[in-house]
Amino acid sequence: MTLPAVHTHQDRLLTVDTTAHPFLKALGGHEGTDIFPLFMDPYNGLMVMRARFAPGLTLPLHFHTGAVHMYTISGCWYYTEYPGQKQTGGCYLYEPGGSIHQFNTPADGGTTEVIFALFGTNVNYMPDGTFVGLSDAGLIKNWVDRAIKEQENGMQYISAAMPAYSAI
Repeated sequence: MTLPAVHTHQDRLLTVDTTAHPFLKALGGHEGTDIFPLFMDPYNGLMVMRARFAPGLTLPLHFHTGAVHMYTISGCWYYTEYPGQKQTGGCYLYEPGGSIHQFNTPADGGTTEVIFALFGTNVNYMPDGTFVGLSDAGLIKNWVDRAIKEQENGMQYISAAMPAYSAI
């Protein structure tokens, strides 16, 4: 049997050790939200993160333009709109694009830890429906890069290259 032609070249595995550096603190002004970026691709609107959320945290109401895949490692969280469907360690959640909700962690619980892949943009709102702003992989990548420098963290994440013309 003949092996397939190689379309990419890889000198070593692209891997991130989330135990090698501390999580980034309070990204984007969300106190109680610590993140560890794994993969950032602002050109295709994808970010993959490991995140920790403090007990009693409520994030802004937001609308997803793309899908989200989220796996809960430990702790508990829920959406305001679905209080009876708490997500705990071992739960996997898929959200289709077009969903809107508000993320919460119970005040009486411990730290909640998740890994998520988010496609597209979050459109953020105040509880009364007033528009707050947008966040996407490009904006978050800028925050992450700044936080790594400001927090003298030294972490690395996997980043997609900027699209370019072929070299042929």
